[in-house]
Amino acid sequence: MTDEMLSNTKSERVRRIASLARKKERQAHGRFLVEGPQAVRELLVHRPELTETVYATLGAENWQVEIARLASDAGVRLERATTEVISAMSETVNPQGVVAVARTWGEPTEGALAEARLVAILHEIRDPGNAGTVLRAADAAGADAVIFAGESIDPFHPKVVRSTTGSLFHIPVLVMSTLEAAVEAARASDLSVLAADVRGSDVLEARAEGALGGPIAWVFGNEARGLSEADRALADRSVRLPIYGAAESLNLATAASVLLYETAFAQRSR
Repeated sequence: MTDEMLSNTKSERVRRIASLARKKERQAHGRFLVEGPQAVRELLVHRPELTETVYATLGAENWQVEIARLASDAGVRLERATTEVISAMSETVNPQGVVAVARTWGEPTEGALAEARLVAILHEIRDPGNAGTVLRAADAAGADAVIFAGESIDPFHPKVVRSTTGSLFHIPVLVMSTLEAAVEAARASDLSVLAADVRGSDVLEARAEGALGGPIAWVFGNEARGLSEADRALADRSVRLPIYGAAESLNLATAASVLLYETAFAQRSR
């Protein structure tokens, strides 16, 4: 920890960190922003090797003491900054007094899905809240990996990072250029590929047939368009959640959470 207090909101360093809110800058520098005590804590606990620097306000609140200890234990540089500097660095309006700069990771290595039993593939998911919530649900359901495929939102987008509440650092998160590549990787690891789609068979039918009990990769499509016919053709089968009430549809993240948990239940009941 340095004794110097960062106070110049217009400094080059502050502007450079703030620029990481843009995808182009994240890709150019291989860095991304982690904002708020919960996310920074999870980063330091689970992926300290990715952490470059932590910037935090000075104080004696529990999170400030804990962040300082975790950074020290991990050998991570901690710098003190004013509230105004933290706000200038952050993408969010209320960064809660702490941000970290972390290194992004590259393309998945061969065998990244080896021994995986539950994987979520996000295809052309554009909403950061949805993407982060699905990732968080996958983590909670015990998934082995989440794949962002095709034109899906960048998993290092600040809003995605925040909405995962730390799950980004708990399980492997892979980025693949196409849905075809993601499906191919899943099949290479002996996973069945199921597409979540309103035109598919009822999930109760799939469960009764034992289709959810083995290693599975779920494909979740765009919030507005879903999956195209070509996308669905890549899967072994399509499965839908029935709607018993008057709701027109389910939010993507809600449907994905239910299907991931249905699969986790089926796998664990064997």
